[in-house]
Amino acid sequence: MKKEVVLYGASGHCKVVIEALQLQEVVINKVLDDHPKQQEILNIPIQKPSVLNGKLLKNIIITIGNNKTRKKISADLNAGYARALHPKAIISRYCSIGDGSVVLAGAVINADTAVGNHCIINTLAVIEHDCKIADFVHISPKVSLAGNVTIGEGAHIGIGAFVIPGITIGKWSTIGAGAVILKDVPDYAVVVGNPGKVIKYNLKDE
Repeated sequence: MKKEVVLYGASGHCKVVIEALQLQEVVINKVLDDHPKQQEILNIPIQKPSVLNGKLLKNIIITIGNNKTRKKISADLNAGYARALHPKAIISRYCSIGDGSVVLAGAVINADTAVGNHCIINTLAVIEHDCKIADFVHISPKVSLAGNVTIGEGAHIGIGAFVIPGITIGKWSTIGAGAVILKDVPDYAVVVGNPGKVIKYNLKDE
């Protein structure tokens, strides 16, 4: 019997996850969205979450790019979570990937790396050995993390950023596109440039 999955969030990110799952012959029954702008996405019907009536979902993926929104929805849902691992991703047998996480085409995750729950490892991202990625992190396309990098909860690493070995990036921080990170990044910091510099701080989580 083919695996069946429900997606939450009819976003552009949802489209990429749909294709990754379909390539694995996973059946997507429906897409849930709080404020649907259309009736279907890639020929899959969109429904409001109220159709659940409190029912437990066993295999759901939250397909929303915003890290704080994924965290909020996961806290509110009565659900068990699936993962989406694109067949053209290269994933070490010696790494771990948490529930609700997504690994997209061309991404590479090497040995002894741990990816948390509800993370997005986006197209062509490279995560080297012994990295620790906390929950609700988004690693954007073409990001390169060298070995032994630690990423805190909810951090967003922008497209094409580079992080040298042994760096710690704080929770709910933002690394700008193309930034080169040569030293540790504090919690909530926004860092841009080469070398990366803190330009401001995100508001702390309530």
